[in-house]
Amino acid sequence: MAGYVIAQIEITDAETFGKYRDLVAPTIAKYGGRYLIRGGELTPLEETPPRPRLVVIEFESVEAARRWYDSDDYAPLIKMRQSAAKGSAYIAAGV
Repeated sequence: MAGYVIAQIEITDAETFGKYRDLVAPTIAKYGGRYLIRGGELTPLEETPPRPRLVVIEFESVEAARRWYDSDDYAPLIKMRQSAAKGSAYIAAGV
């Protein structure tokens, strides 16, 4: 079953976030992940989204998503993202 990393964020430092965006993509690919949603326009249907940017990354499993998130490759980028954006991130199991 696939695992998904889902993040809802608001960018607070566009320059630093741009650097993060460039550095994070190769780490995602290295762990077998692929972007399904990377920003783009959100159209509210029932509530206003809590943050203006949505990111969904698919991995082959929850375990693979966790390996990426906990990896030495991604660890330094977490702090970079947190310094450039606020929001939430979580892993969800697919069906």
